[in-house]
Amino acid sequence: MLAKASEITIGGKVTDNKGQSLIGVNIVVKGTTVGTTTDENGGFSLKVGNQDQVLVFSFVGFQTKEVELKNQTRLEVVLLESDKTLEEIVVVGYGTQKKRDLTGAVAQISATRLENENPASVQDILRGNIAGLNVGYSTSAKPASSLQVRGSNSLNANGDPLIVLDGIIYYGQLLDINPNDIQTIDVLKDASSAAVYGAKAANGVILITTKSGQSGKAMITLNTNTGITTLAHDQPLYNANDFLYFRADVQRSMNANQNPLKYTNPNALPSSMPLKDWLALDGATGDPTTTWLNRLNLSQVEIDNYKAGRTIDWYRKVFQQGVQQDYNVSVSGKNDDISYYISMGYMDNQGIVVGDRYRTFRSRLNLDARIAKFLKIGINTQFSSRDDGYVPMTWSNMVNASPWGSEFDDKGNQRLSPQDDQIALNPALAKAYTNRLSINNTLISTIYSVVTLPFGITYQANFSPRLELYRYFNHQSADSPQWAQAGGYAQREQLDIYSWQIDNLFKWKRTFGKSHDLDITFLANMEKYQSWQNRIENSGFDPSDQLGFHNIGTGRNPIVTSNDEYGTADALMGRLFYSFKSRYMLTLSLRRDGYSAFGQKNPRATFPAAALGWVISDEKFFNSSWLNYLKLRFSYGFNGNRDIGRYVAISDLVAGKYLHVSPTGTLKQVSMLYVNRMSNENLQWEKKSSLNIGVDFSMLRNRISGSIETYTMTSTNLLVQRSLPDVTGFKTVWANLGEIRNRGIELNLTSVNINTPLVTWKSTLNVSMNRNKIISLYGDRQNILDSQGKVIGTREPNDITNKWFIGQPLDVIWDIKILGVYQKNEAEMAQKYGVKPGDFKLQDVNNDGKYTDADRQFLGYTEPRFRWTLRNEFRLFRRFDLSFMMYSYWGHKGSFNTAKNQNGYMDRVNAYMQPYWTAENPINDYARLSSSDGSASYSVYRDRSFVRLENISVAYNLPATLFGRLGLKNAKAYFSVRNVAVYSREWSFWDPENSAPTPRTATLGINVSL
Repeated sequence: MLAKASEITIGGKVTDNKGQSLIGVNIVVKGTTVGTTTDENGGFSLKVGNQDQVLVFSFVGFQTKEVELKNQTRLEVVLLESDKTLEEIVVVGYGTQKKRDLTGAVAQISATRLENENPASVQDILRGNIAGLNVGYSTSAKPASSLQVRGSNSLNANGDPLIVLDGIIYYGQLLDINPNDIQTIDVLKDASSAAVYGAKAANGVILITTKSGQSGKAMITLNTNTGITTLAHDQPLYNANDFLYFRADVQRSMNANQNPLKYTNPNALPSSMPLKDWLALDGATGDPTTTWLNRLNLSQVEIDNYKAGRTIDWYRKVFQQGVQQDYNVSVSGKNDDISYYISMGYMDNQGIVVGDRYRTFRSRLNLDARIAKFLKIGINTQFSSRDDGYVPMTWSNMVNASPWGSEFDDKGNQRLSPQDDQIALNPALAKAYTNRLSINNTLISTIYSVVTLPFGITYQANFSPRLELYRYFNHQSADSPQWAQAGGYAQREQLDIYSWQIDNLFKWKRTFGKSHDLDITFLANMEKYQSWQNRIENSGFDPSDQLGFHNIGTGRNPIVTSNDEYGTADALMGRLFYSFKSRYMLTLSLRRDGYSAFGQKNPRATFPAAALGWVISDEKFFNSSWLNYLKLRFSYGFNGNRDIGRYVAISDLVAGKYLHVSPTGTLKQVSMLYVNRMSNENLQWEKKSSLNIGVDFSMLRNRISGSIETYTMTSTNLLVQRSLPDVTGFKTVWANLGEIRNRGIELNLTSVNINTPLVTWKSTLNVSMNRNKIISLYGDRQNILDSQGKVIGTREPNDITNKWFIGQPLDVIWDIKILGVYQKNEAEMAQKYGVKPGDFKLQDVNNDGKYTDADRQFLGYTEPRFRWTLRNEFRLFRRFDLSFMMYSYWGHKGSFNTAKNQNGYMDRVNAYMQPYWTAENPINDYARLSSSDGSASYSVYRDRSFVRLENISVAYNLPATLFGRLGLKNAKAYFSVRNVAVYSREWSFWDPENSAPTPRTATLGINVSL
């Protein structure tokens, strides 16, 4: 009663700076959980213990405000709007900008936001989190996958985006970058933002910024986790008993004119078929079981094992439950003169296939020191060592291996084939008889200095050397029945790469009269690449290959090759950014590149770009109660693609040997030289022009924010390896031909659904669509004829061989349309095309009784028509963090030839369990066992659309009172599951994203800071 009597009631109203009432503002007594929210009029009432309390007012889209009571019982509180997201710093080429000042299409993801999900690679951070960025899916222990920004832009040239690490162009592997070291990743998607990288930016740019020291005392961070990886989706094979029924149906399908009971187990014959009559079907005598198994085409080892009751479950032998471990420690700190971040990490991953393993050690040093008021120096160094020399079992061989076969022979050695049939190799063979070492050591550094010059100009010099040492030693033992005849095989390969870059950067940033902001950047760059590669192979080791690659000289068939490469490049770049009142923005850039790989007439190219930005919501005429911020962006520019071989523009001489018979009849070996490649002195950069229009917005007091991007990109002078007629003496030549256009739209939405002291809930939605089209190929023309054969015009021909068609996307499916499966009552029609009931029925477009290219149609696309990602993040009771992310690819098709139920040898192998047509089961979407294509050449296609629940993570943050006693700054435990589930509308063979077995990984870890 005394406590109640001492409480004081505080009331008041909360408004914005325009006097409008704010509904739902969170009000809490600082340091407690006592609180309330404002009503529909902005009013509130709250009981507090005494007048010395401090009230904290927080609301989405507004700055948090603390108010001391100081004997007040009535408060009038005004909250100011907050533009935190607009004030965020975004990394752009050779610098940074506030998000508000951006004029190009730039997206950012914070790696620390995803640390509870335990990303194993850079690709795991990016997957599904950036609209317009497509990330592949790794199925092995090695977490490597592909990246693509805004669709395919080229026919033959490399389509990977450019990677920039801490401001320096990065030519190493993404696997060498520890995701625990990453602070943010920015993706430059349009020509204007990427144009400062010129000849390397046609496929987009990904900027990775690693962590640096933070102000305060030195901090030690330990992040360790372990996980279990299992097979996410089963695609079972026939087990031992079902295998026999399957093989019986194969024989019935292949021998439709035979009595179907001929292949029935003699112990399960119907009363209408006496055993004597059953044996007489082919004049068999002796043991009925042996006769039956011979009719099923089982080998002797299979028959022996059947009678002995010995079986093998190849599915269980090939797949395993793998263990994954990841240990990381870092030390960081910062004061007025020095900032440092040091880290080391070790990862050891086992995959879902027995023998699949990947190990890596990664370390980093980021050091920045102020030597004088005008001088700062620093170094960013990364060392990594990758070990991926482990040989897994060949999981694809398990489908052929018989469950009645034997893995070992009588001496305990691995058999070549479980059923003594060389089309069915032992899945364990390669793992058992291969000794492999594959080590890649990489050291990449950037040494820099920053000098402050008069008039606010800064000069920065970067020197970035890269050293990569690759060793691949491989021995395939003569003990293997597969390689015994060759006397074993061994290989040693060494590749050393040394490259460097030098950047000279001048920057000038100044504000005039509080309204005019100017930011100017100039760059002079040069780079050099050099590599040395040696390869030695040998076979036929005598007397023994026991030393393998350690004594490779004892083989009888040595092959020695080498390949050294050298390349140089340089660039000049200038960029100007101007802003008036942070309302009107202009960005202009120009870059000129030179590269030694192009023809002598075109060693250089120029790439200009321009962009405009207009914050409409800052205009006086803009007056909206629900739309807080509105900005329009427009950009246009050019980028280039130089990713081809370093010597493809010039001819080369190749040395060889041939046997010459002299007039006397003597046979001798003669050396020769010949020109292997046609030169092209006109070869030049692939060029991409890009138009991007973007809108940034926030509404409902920043509760919902996002952006919409629409773009058109046209790639010209495509780098194409064009076929040549034999009369030229060459098969192909690299040339600049063709044109491809990409168009698309991207949507990013972020919403704050709940924001209370105890519960917060945020959602992010990304949607992207991309459409490409071939505008031109080789520039040739062919006549267009009317029905009488008269020429009525010309057109550019399609490339039928590569299935490239003018006016169609690169990924269009051009094939014969499947109408279903021939049924028993359609036997006569099937016979016309050389097939039978149970085979696929195809559409004969011109009804000429045969299948040719004239019958092929456009049936769909192999790339998704649109993609979406939804991420939800929760903070519960100030201790628990929960998040889940799902993504979807929709509207595309994939080759599904497994529906044909044919591999050429179905009467000799096992198969995946799936439907098949029989007269008793007349389905219309799967063919009969060992079906026939007749004279046609075609593929079956199925819808590949899917939705994947990619990640669920939960973290618990220990209370400050607890880890304070332990001397910790913070501590948390986390649990995550990756690749939780996948739904596909029609696809039913392994994973719809890659048609292969994919892992599901559950991880438990702790993150502690001292």
